[in-house]
Amino acid sequence: MADCARKFLLATVLALLCFSWTITASDGPFIVAHKKAALTRLKSDIERISISIDIYNEGSATAYDVSLYDDNWSQDVFEIVAGNTSMSWERLDAGASLSHSFELEAKKKTVFYGAPAVITFRIPTKAALQEAFSTPILPLDILADRPPEKKFDWVKKLTAKYGSLISVISIVVLFVYLIASPSKSNAAKKKR
Repeated sequence: MADCARKFLLATVLALLCFSWTITASDGPFIVAHKKAALTRLKSDIERISISIDIYNEGSATAYDVSLYDDNWSQDVFEIVAGNTSMSWERLDAGASLSHSFELEAKKKTVFYGAPAVITFRIPTKAALQEAFSTPILPLDILADRPPEKKFDWVKKLTAKYGSLISVISIVVLFVYLIASPSKSNAAKKKR
């Protein structure tokens, strides 16, 4: 009986600690940022990189003077084609999100390891700027030699797996159709 009461007391204390941690952790803005990159081959020697950064305020208060900096793109390797690598917003309300995107064009063949973007914001109760980081992107194999895409691979796989079954079903359906449908010669004899 005492063991059961001890376990209940321990579970209650842990639940209270978790609850109090949740309340104290969510009394301000909590910035989460996700950075994505997509490669698009335009020609054999030209590749575009589309960068998208989504910023979420998962906290319970508004973040002010939100700024995004993603200046980790070497000018020896990349050229900015559309958009800017930095952006500022006046505020990001609790539960809201922002998105920013830009495009780069690769100048050289390389494997690029991108760093996270930096997000700075201000909390009214603190004088110092707060800083958050986005998720890093996976290494980008820029202008790599890739085999051509095989668009109908799935058709070949399905045909190899179910081709004989489809053939048998087609033959049975055709046979039933021929047996069940009246012939034209029988219809002509009945009219006479």
